[in-house]
Amino acid sequence: MQKFKTVFMRGGTSKGCMFLEQDLPKDRSTWDELFIKVMGSPNPSQIDGMGGCVSSNNKIVIVSKSDREDSDIDYLVGQVVVGKNQIDYTSNCGNMTAAVGPFAVEEGLIKGEYPKTTLKLFNKNTEKYIETEVPIDKETNSFSNYGETKIAGVDGTSGEVKVSFLNPSGSKTGKLLPTGNAVDELDIEGFGKIKVSINDVSNPMVLVRAEDIGLDGTEMPHDADKKTEAMELLEKIRGKAAVIMGFAKDLDDARENSPAIPKIGFITKPKSYTGLGGNKINEDEMDVCVRILSIFKTHKASPLTSACAIAVSSNIKGSLLNEMAPNKKRIRLGHPSGIMELETDMDDLDVKKVSVIRTARRIMDGNVYIK
Repeated sequence: MQKFKTVFMRGGTSKGCMFLEQDLPKDRSTWDELFIKVMGSPNPSQIDGMGGCVSSNNKIVIVSKSDREDSDIDYLVGQVVVGKNQIDYTSNCGNMTAAVGPFAVEEGLIKGEYPKTTLKLFNKNTEKYIETEVPIDKETNSFSNYGETKIAGVDGTSGEVKVSFLNPSGSKTGKLLPTGNAVDELDIEGFGKIKVSINDVSNPMVLVRAEDIGLDGTEMPHDADKKTEAMELLEKIRGKAAVIMGFAKDLDDARENSPAIPKIGFITKPKSYTGLGGNKINEDEMDVCVRILSIFKTHKASPLTSACAIAVSSNIKGSLLNEMAPNKKRIRLGHPSGIMELETDMDDLDVKKVSVIRTARRIMDGNVYIK
């Protein structure tokens, strides 16, 4: 068997294997097979690997010290597709981005300085820059895994990691509004016309109103996924948007070859519901209720890049979210696990920065073995 040095980390509400690029084979054509085996795919149970059977627990992150004058660390995210012999590099993972800074400090790529170290990251998936603030332990000068910050979807508290996506518009399409419109009306075969809002902030995102697809908007992931007609409709809408944005030639191509972008989500006005942890989430704690799909399944929280796109959408005049929660520079998203709060810095349609508080934790380190 082969073995590779890795660190298994949680970043926000995702987790996966972190690799130093220097510890991987020089021949990058071997990486896909390596990472798929690391996660135990294509078996959907992933019983022979590190994967967690859902997209948020199937992340690969490759980190290196940057040669660029304007960044400290470069990183690339791979999304292993559950049940398939496939890994997708088309999009960044905002949650795992929260783990990159702590990992870089712990591995000695960057010197930690108490009380916090600010790093500038370059994401190779989107060719965008991210600023991250990493809490540093006074005695060890390394990442402080301990702290008082709690985020929805994660038990307990950890050190606070602030993640700011800089100039995040046009990550894959080069435009904040890929179609030029705040709202588009798509003609969906077997359904008819439906209004959507499409933007590209950190990753391309499609939003629809929950009520327009026959949903309440407060469904828990396992309940939403059982509503097959709505899920199939959402995938058709996502696929249509993928074609419009140039990621796929048709709906089948979008499903097979562009499952990660764009993401799609459904929104509704603030409503109270019981979260995944049995906690009561009240309508007055949120500005909008959201549910996001990631690789055909409803996310248990929210992908951070999707949350960034949603936050910006509130400030795009005429968008579906702007009509529901207009011009929120600080916006609270109600997702299945709780509340996520983001802050946007925008000048009209010029998005300068989107920031969010996350946490991260080193879970395990050592060697991962593959056949």
